[in-house]
Amino acid sequence: MKFGKVGQVGLVSAIALVVATLFTACGNTLTVGFMFVPTNNLTPGQIEVYEVDSESGSLRTIPTSPFPSGGRDPIAEATSPDFNNLYVINEDDNNIVQFGIGTDGKLYPQSTINTPGSFPMATAMNTAGSYLYVVDTLQPIPGCSLTNACPGDIAAYAVTSTATSATAGSNGAGSLGQVCSAPSSGTPTCTVGNPVINSNGQGYLPLQLTPTDKTTVLTPTAVNVLTNGNFVYVTAFNASTSLGYLFSFSVGANGTLSPLNGGLPVNIGAQPAAIVSDAAGQFVYIADELKNAVSTYAVNSDGSLSLKSIASTGNQPTALTMDSTGKFLYVTNASDGNVSGYTVSNGTLTNTGTYAAGSQPVAIAIDPRHVGFLYTVNFLGSNLNGYQIDPTTGVLNNAQQSPYASTVQPTAIAGIPHGGITTAAKE
Repeated sequence: MKFGKVGQVGLVSAIALVVATLFTACGNTLTVGFMFVPTNNLTPGQIEVYEVDSESGSLRTIPTSPFPSGGRDPIAEATSPDFNNLYVINEDDNNIVQFGIGTDGKLYPQSTINTPGSFPMATAMNTAGSYLYVVDTLQPIPGCSLTNACPGDIAAYAVTSTATSATAGSNGAGSLGQVCSAPSSGTPTCTVGNPVINSNGQGYLPLQLTPTDKTTVLTPTAVNVLTNGNFVYVTAFNASTSLGYLFSFSVGANGTLSPLNGGLPVNIGAQPAAIVSDAAGQFVYIADELKNAVSTYAVNSDGSLSLKSIASTGNQPTALTMDSTGKFLYVTNASDGNVSGYTVSNGTLTNTGTYAAGSQPVAIAIDPRHVGFLYTVNFLGSNLNGYQIDPTTGVLNNAQQSPYASTVQPTAIAGIPHGGITTAAKE
């Protein structure tokens, strides 16, 4: 278990963010988005920021990139739906760093908080931007460590919707788990980093094989929130038995998580690695690293999932994403160094081809402006591949100047649209 002080917003950071927002001109530019790519070889980790060109799909780092991630081993990230904030998970420092995003893509640290357990490894935000979910590899159990492992946990943080005025600990919009006092006179004092308290009285829910089993180690791998925000899913696996599991939770009006299925996970293969859901919230897709497959599950009205179909992938699928229309799905195959593409029809996947990527692709994303480009993050290649998506068939063609260099060992990718001019929709 690791502990750290909760970081507070600095006056300089706040002023810098405001200045960037007020004085950075969007202008008439071909930049239609920014992609944020954390890399974990340096200490602290780094975040590369790339401009997306609307005409070619090519990526170019902005002049001040990269930016320090605020900790060691940045491994996951999420952007807020209003595109003003980036949240980065630093696994080895057990923290979440909130960055304000300037109109030029520059990052400004705003606050740092610690998660309940240890070694956070996945995060997701609901589409309303009201809650951020974070999954820890290890629960906060005394004696639990990587050498004496225990099950993981999931925590939810309420996202501050507006800036607050307080004498101490005040944070702007986007801060996580902010709680303010209500004195009879004067301004309130606020602190951040307080997770939502669930029905178990804790700021987290355990990811255990049974409600009382704190010894069987299930390694969490990914988290997903349905578009309507009503259900959250976490994938995990047991390395000793090669059995995969899915935890399902309903979300209450105040953000509290309630386990479905009596708190018991459902078996879903051997080693689920990634999970994504469609925009309609009708289907969930899960990639399995050992089965070399993507399984489609239909979402039932109570949040439970029913297996619909299974499609083969390449070797060791690690990440997956869907285009904005829901017509295409793409999967990175780490061992093969390529991408599998599929058309989607009522949840059924049909392979459209395999496309070369770099060495060990571990993350994948559609361009944030949805003009028809796709990018993979190649961990061992220390670069990104870019592709143009055929809007009719979903077939991928290499984007201009691909691949694009990054600092060593990139781990994830997320993006926001920019106010630039788009020439024509390509998707």
